[in-house]
Amino acid sequence: VRTGRSLSLSRDFPKLPGPGNTYPANHWMKIVPRGTGGFSADYVGIYYHGNASTHLDALCHRWDDQGMWNGRDPDKEITFDGATFGSVDHWSTGLITRGVLLDVPKYRGEPYVTLDKPVHGWELEDIAKAQGVAVEPGDALVVYSGREALQADHPDKYYGVPFGTPNPERPGLHASCLPFLRDYDIAVLVWDMMDHMPNGYDIPWSVHGAIFAYGIALLDNALLQPLAEVCAQEGRYEFMLTIAPLKVIGGTGSPANPIALF
Repeated sequence: VRTGRSLSLSRDFPKLPGPGNTYPANHWMKIVPRGTGGFSADYVGIYYHGNASTHLDALCHRWDDQGMWNGRDPDKEITFDGATFGSVDHWSTGLITRGVLLDVPKYRGEPYVTLDKPVHGWELEDIAKAQGVAVEPGDALVVYSGREALQADHPDKYYGVPFGTPNPERPGLHASCLPFLRDYDIAVLVWDMMDHMPNGYDIPWSVHGAIFAYGIALLDNALLQPLAEVCAQEGRYEFMLTIAPLKVIGGTGSPANPIALF
């Protein structure tokens, strides 16, 4: 940390329903008069997995036929009352590490990542070299793909379709990024676009497989365009990143407001 300049990487709390937000968050207000004054209170509820909410995925969130992280059996560990292994409350003291932004649109000279040109693992290597930054073990890898510009041009496609649509098409990170995450011992992946779909492999998950394969935390649906602009202004692509999830015992993740501090 050098200047103390900070910014949030969170999208707005997703209360507005729409095709890309089929499970909008609830926000109910209560206003109570008291004498000549009064007070306000509110209730919030959210289904945060999906494409609308900025959230942290815990290690219990996904698995394949080999099981969860460390081979745990989801039939035993995932209960109606919450997960008994790999839940988000284990990160309640916060994920605090060095963040490194890789700006894909700037490197390509294009506004955003497209369906026919996903982000590959070897491209991440090239971008890091071009930006003059070294990715190190324990870093939070922050991959900016230009989601805001993509959605502006294609509001009813890709990240704008209803969550849960069968066989969706979605630009993003190719499965070839998985070896990069493992080889560089990444601790957290932060991204605005997520797994490239269809992934073209006979696997249930693509880059999200880093959760159960490598034990990596994923921060989904981050708002990264402002961060890319600040990195360009500051002339640096590294910063301190703090992610503080809610302490939900047995939770599969949590809404989060990640903060980058320069």
